[in-house]
Amino acid sequence: MPIAEPELVRRLEKRQPFAYLLASVRGVGQVDLQPGLLTGATILVALWVAGWETGLFATLGTLVATATAYALAVDRAGIALGLQGYAGCLTGIALVSSLGNHPATYVLAVAGAMMCTILMAALGTLLAPFGLTPLTAPFCVVSGVVVVGAPSFDRVWHGAPNPVSSTTSGDTGISWNDLWHAFFNNVSQVFLVESWYVGLIMLVGLALAGLRVVLYAAAGSVVGIVAAWLMGAPTELIAAGIYGYNAVLVAIAVGAVFLSHSVWTGAYALFGAAVTTCLTASLTSFFKPFGGHTFTWPFILTTWVLMAAVPLLPRLRRSE
Repeated sequence: MPIAEPELVRRLEKRQPFAYLLASVRGVGQVDLQPGLLTGATILVALWVAGWETGLFATLGTLVATATAYALAVDRAGIALGLQGYAGCLTGIALVSSLGNHPATYVLAVAGAMMCTILMAALGTLLAPFGLTPLTAPFCVVSGVVVVGAPSFDRVWHGAPNPVSSTTSGDTGISWNDLWHAFFNNVSQVFLVESWYVGLIMLVGLALAGLRVVLYAAAGSVVGIVAAWLMGAPTELIAAGIYGYNAVLVAIAVGAVFLSHSVWTGAYALFGAAVTTCLTASLTSFFKPFGGHTFTWPFILTTWVLMAAVPLLPRLRRSE
């Protein structure tokens, strides 16, 4: 996830009465790779607007993951920037979306958020020699394991009230109504929410992080729509944001966070957004037979490959 300027790191490392809460709010924003407090707060508001269960489990997961990092004495600067909270945030949302609001879901959300912090450290250690970061992989691993195994336990499985993603077939034509819904849903689906107005609020939060960030998010959404339509994806899924949310994340990560600004960076980021849209379909088909979910795996795999290639691509430079 993004690395802040030294001055910001020093400021955030200072002990504050509300350091824990501030770090947790930043953790929500870090799902979109943004450490800004206003961005995190705006996105958190959007999640509560999406529904009290979504807001509650997002908040619970973020608070538990951040608290676990404090308890395990993880680097305070990273905690302050929200780097330990975002996986727990997504895990909480994924579990309530997949398992429903039941007592067992709360227990699993807490345990899952704690495990995310441990996995964050493990993957950070493994990926460090390659100059890569875990991104949202801890969330994908923990949530994927829980959701796949849940049907085996009567006290955990109560059916799937709101599947996180699905496949369908149907019309591949697209209308203006489908397009604008898709544009905003691509942003909200990063948090497993299908709601255009939630996506709009989240875009406002990204705008507070900077013009470059919101422009890449918007461009990634557009590329996701175009790529999915050109490949003949079902209109229903395009409009729901299923094919575009990974494109939004890749565009932000590569274009606005990890690489220095240039025309080549822009082209590279949007190329990655198109690639991850196609990968979304492949991974959805891969997970479907055993009840798994795509989550943000397309974003993770695409970003890892793109960033691993940078050292041998002289026209591209990592952000300093």
